[in-house]
Amino acid sequence: MHFALINNIRTEASPQLQGLCSCCLNPVIAKCGKQKIWHWAHKSKTNCDIWWEPETEWHRTWKNNYPAEWQEISLLNQKTGEKHIADIQTANNLVIEFQHSHIDPQEQTSREQFYKNMVWVVDGTRLKRDYPRFLKEWKGDGISDVHKTDKLGIFKVWFPEYCFPEAWLNSSVPVIFDFRGDGTMDDPEGMRNTLYCLFPHVGRHVRVVEISRKAFINSTTNGEWTIRVQEFLNNIRKQDEIEIKEQQRNMYRHSSKVIYTHKGIPLIGGKKEFLKRFVMSNKPTRKNRR
Repeated sequence: MHFALINNIRTEASPQLQGLCSCCLNPVIAKCGKQKIWHWAHKSKTNCDIWWEPETEWHRTWKNNYPAEWQEISLLNQKTGEKHIADIQTANNLVIEFQHSHIDPQEQTSREQFYKNMVWVVDGTRLKRDYPRFLKEWKGDGISDVHKTDKLGIFKVWFPEYCFPEAWLNSSVPVIFDFRGDGTMDDPEGMRNTLYCLFPHVGRHVRVVEISRKAFINSTTNGEWTIRVQEFLNNIRKQDEIEIKEQQRNMYRHSSKVIYTHKGIPLIGGKKEFLKRFVMSNKPTRKNRR
């Protein structure tokens, strides 16, 4: 953990310091070695936050984009007594969780249900194959069937499982994929600095939005993120409803002589012949007559 309580003041780890965990209030000691980032660790095994995990430099760098008073906030469910430490809780009660290591699907769901108003930021460089797979699909060389919409930076993805780690596809909250890692990786395509937001699947297609780091940090800081996400999801639902109705209206376009399919292909024999064949094909046979 980044902060511990010393004389009830949140304090960063420094050599030889001791303090208290802000979640369970048990003793913690400063770990200030040369290989890992300086952090606090519990003095002995204790039942603290079961979701807590060791931080990487990537994790700490992301957290430092936000004020120190928003970092590592202990949140309590008054009804159940369940308590967890959120990586970030903004002034507008948005929780941001930064995830580098593998996470169990049940824990992922539990976190989303506990925090409710939240967004994930996932390290897309944890596995070597993740970014090359994403890059191939995003460039249109794979089978994800990525389509850019008429709005800048918004994409429809038909087969997202070929584009993103499948474990994140059923998330009930937005998932931001960060492929920059520690910033030392090659980026000939110039795509690592962009964040890719996978939205919850609320329509017929998965939506992914390209967003800059600055825009993401600003919108989550000033309180606009939650409002924009809700508006975006509502617009997706409305657009899909309109498209479905339009397809239903165009399923069969009639003329005086020819009936067309929704793809504009004429059915041979004209409208009367088509209707006749339709009635005959749905006419009960002797076997299924009562």
